[in-house]
Amino acid sequence: MPSGKRSSCTTPSNGIGSSTAPHVTEFVTVDVTRTMKLVAELKEDKDMAGVRVNPLLIIAKALLVAIKRNPEVNAAWDEANQEIVQKHYVNLGIAAATPRGLIVPNIKDAHDQTLPQLAASLGELVSTAREGKTSPAAMAGGTVTITNVGVFGVDTGTPILNPGESAILAVGAIKLQPWVHKGKVKPRQVTTLALSFDHRLVDGELGSKVLADVAAVLEQPKRLITWG
Repeated sequence: MPSGKRSSCTTPSNGIGSSTAPHVTEFVTVDVTRTMKLVAELKEDKDMAGVRVNPLLIIAKALLVAIKRNPEVNAAWDEANQEIVQKHYVNLGIAAATPRGLIVPNIKDAHDQTLPQLAASLGELVSTAREGKTSPAAMAGGTVTITNVGVFGVDTGTPILNPGESAILAVGAIKLQPWVHKGKVKPRQVTTLALSFDHRLVDGELGSKVLADVAAVLEQPKRLITWG
């Protein structure tokens, strides 16, 4: 990581292109059976009426919790001033496949949203993207992104950073697999997560902590309460 001072930023910054960022990717395979059960329960929850509940919602919330616990990951490298810019907001990008191609709109100030609000924001983002109505403003100022390659049946991949962002989380397909659970091999819902990050901003320890926290929440969703 370059030697430079860390400053704060409370407003969006475009940062630098991903082509200049040294990418590092880490992977973890996780049992998400409890997350899938939570999704089923939330679908019946009256507080979630009128919004779409799916695994992506819990994954998004898990990533926001991980960022809260490891705020240094939410940063950008300011080339002009040779310093790390710490961001105190999370504009959560969601990669969306549309008839016009892949776009990455983001949810502004996602860190401030409750679970029902986040579900509504995700639903609106996806609907707007599919209708081809996503504005340039909706795609500007992202800080961290999620790309769900699992919808294509893909197990994992190495996601490429979006310009100006510090990290991107790829989520693979959730599949029923044999898994050692409580000392016995049982069929469990399993997925693989891949986190790419800019190594100038995020070292291996920090990147590992973020990815481990996301995995821990998905394995034990009750951590959304204790950590969130």
